[in-house]
Amino acid sequence: MATPTSKKTKVTGHLEKRASTNSKDQGLFYRMMLAWTDETGKRQRKSITTGLPVKGNKTRAEDMLRNAIKEQETVLTGKPSIEGLLFAELMDEWLASVNPANTPKNKKGIKLTTFGGYEMNVQKSIVPYFQAKGTLLSELSYKDINEFYDNQLERVKAMTVTKFHANISLALGYAFQKGYIPSYETIMKKVTRPTPERYTGKFLKESETVELVNAVKGHKLELGVLLGAFYGLRRSEIVGLRWESINFEANAITIEHTVTVASVAGKNVIVADDTTKTKSSYRTLPLIPVIRTKLLAVQEEQERNRKLCGKSFNKAESRYIYTDALGNRIKPDYLSSEFPKFLEKHGLRRIRFHDLRHSCASLLLANGVSLKEIQDWLGHSTFKTTADIYAHLDSDSKITTAAAMTWIENTSLALDVADNETPDSTYSNGDNGNTPSKVLSKPEKKPPREAVSVRN
Repeated sequence: MATPTSKKTKVTGHLEKRASTNSKDQGLFYRMMLAWTDETGKRQRKSITTGLPVKGNKTRAEDMLRNAIKEQETVLTGKPSIEGLLFAELMDEWLASVNPANTPKNKKGIKLTTFGGYEMNVQKSIVPYFQAKGTLLSELSYKDINEFYDNQLERVKAMTVTKFHANISLALGYAFQKGYIPSYETIMKKVTRPTPERYTGKFLKESETVELVNAVKGHKLELGVLLGAFYGLRRSEIVGLRWESINFEANAITIEHTVTVASVAGKNVIVADDTTKTKSSYRTLPLIPVIRTKLLAVQEEQERNRKLCGKSFNKAESRYIYTDALGNRIKPDYLSSEFPKFLEKHGLRRIRFHDLRHSCASLLLANGVSLKEIQDWLGHSTFKTTADIYAHLDSDSKITTAAAMTWIENTSLALDVADNETPDSTYSNGDNGNTPSKVLSKPEKKPPREAVSVRN
């Protein structure tokens, strides 16, 4: 291998049609011919076979030639050439650079589940679009990216396009660090990032939650429903719950391990990790009597199955709480796929399994728990996350605010109300189908506040 030099070495190349040296191969094949001038001024050449028959493979052979030129320049100069580098090729290069499989053990990389999302975005959407356009990195503009977003918004939601935006930003930042482009901010600052539509989850009323828990009793879904509805646990947290995380003496349950599904190279991979979604997701919650009794029953059943199944019992995975009769940990997709089927079969309102988490927050809020306390209970990383999702349900605070605006009682309009008022007239937050209705009596008039002097 040649030693990289500080001076950029320009490599040129072309394709030639040649007969194969292998007697078994018939017809003409493409061969890549590379050439460059070394430090001594001597002309160097290199011939590389593509293994591609000439018929029907011109475009593919040209792609191989471009990659071969870049690789040879990397070997000779230590810096890849960006001349002719497609933006789609940059996206592939960046994706390879963040692949956990390529991350040194002493360096913290992204999670496999995160990479799976990146890979899907890049290979299924970003690369095909820009590959077809033939957009060069050196010629990429904010207009190109905005056109891509507009194109994608015709088939996917804005939230998905914001993920594309994040990947493109990271890839251009990588290109800047590598010296491929002078700046990426000049491009991205003019890009119009789509605004995701606000998602409003479905919430079960208290009566519906009770009905669901009663209906699911004895079903394989029961444990997942209890943990999702009462503790608001995520699917990954429920499946990842282990016996070592339960302290029956202290009556505490610790969320410290997750099991997720990552889509990598087109295949689903189960990822068990001693980390949670965020640092705030690591939390300890009280083990209430109802859940404690259920878990003890599950533990006893698991022990019976272990004795019955003998060597067929999966001892390794039986450290997990949520297992089948053979001790195999349930798959995360089971909860998502079976839950809607159960609801339909029992004539219950259709919601997603994750909506049990939203229902938990809704019921907490309806019972006077503050948004800050709900943040800690659910393990949200920031208060803003909790407020953005659930603040619109906080009807009590709105009723209190309305009741504080007593000036309206001094207007002539109040007389009209008094004439038509019944003895039971009250303010109510109504029943929006999400939280139990509460009634608040009309506020008594308060005497005007005394003036308070303020000194600087």
